[in-house]
Amino acid sequence: MSTAPLASLSLTHVHYDPTDRLSYLCAFLALVPQGLCVAYATLVWSSREAEVLLMFAGQMGCEAVNWVLKRYIKEERPSQMHGKGYGMPSSHAQFVAFFSIYLTLFLLGRHTPHPSQTHTPLLLPERLGVSVLALGSAAAVAQSRIYLNYHTPRQVLVGCAAGAVCAVGWFVVTEWLRREGWVEWALETRVSRGLRVRDLVVTEDLVDAGWARWEERRRRKLVKRT
Repeated sequence: MSTAPLASLSLTHVHYDPTDRLSYLCAFLALVPQGLCVAYATLVWSSREAEVLLMFAGQMGCEAVNWVLKRYIKEERPSQMHGKGYGMPSSHAQFVAFFSIYLTLFLLGRHTPHPSQTHTPLLLPERLGVSVLALGSAAAVAQSRIYLNYHTPRQVLVGCAAGAVCAVGWFVVTEWLRREGWVEWALETRVSRGLRVRDLVVTEDLVDAGWARWEERRRRKLVKRT
């Protein structure tokens, strides 16, 4: 048997106070970015939606900005924390700020489901509720980084600000790409056609994917039985 010391996987290794229930909850909140990456990958593979791909591209660009900022500013984490790497700005705060703000901009500014094109359209109050929930969840994740002493309040605030700037900036860029026809052009390329990339979520909800075909198949079965 090997006697080599074991190493900790830093991607998911979170320090917390086991005697503090709130600290325990914050440790799980620290895993939200990893969970969102899994959700991104799942949606990209299952939906092949252009808007999801654009949002994921912006999210990765936001992460690249954080990597550059940390190595440019070189501010250490709080002294009582054993975490590795620089702390300014908080990558967790920047990640969730981008996600929640871009999602809010999409739901309130770009997503326009039409009753004639979708069976279960999200109404404006519902989209507003989802946006508030996303923003509140992002705030909880950002606050957890302070509570666990991984970051100072200033590092978290700068992370949120950087994520917000990236989200608004990328939303403006994608809006320009759509208005100028670049998204439509990309969807007609051989690669996009081969990967079956589509652009339906702007006017339809993801839950409607394939629903019309299912309803038509169900209707034919009922007619055949009668």
